[in-house]
Amino acid sequence: MKYFVTFFTHSGAIKFSRLLKSKNILNETSPVPRKLSSNCGIGVSFTYDNDVEELYIDDMERIYRTSNDKYILYKDFDES
Repeated sequence: MKYFVTFFTHSGAIKFSRLLKSKNILNETSPVPRKLSSNCGIGVSFTYDNDVEELYIDDMERIYRTSNDKYILYKDFDES
């Protein structure tokens, strides 16, 4: 499954990218489409076949599943 994750801070996105790399999960940092978030502006895309919530870090804002350039909200950590 393909995912795109948004973060509250740039450092969170970089930390997550490094975490994925340490687990041999290919990933790419890229600008976040404005329609998804106005927070830090950097997101991470990757493919993962297990439970994506196992990869959770504190600075995550939202996880989206991606398909054909569409973003489907999977989890919103910003919900109160």
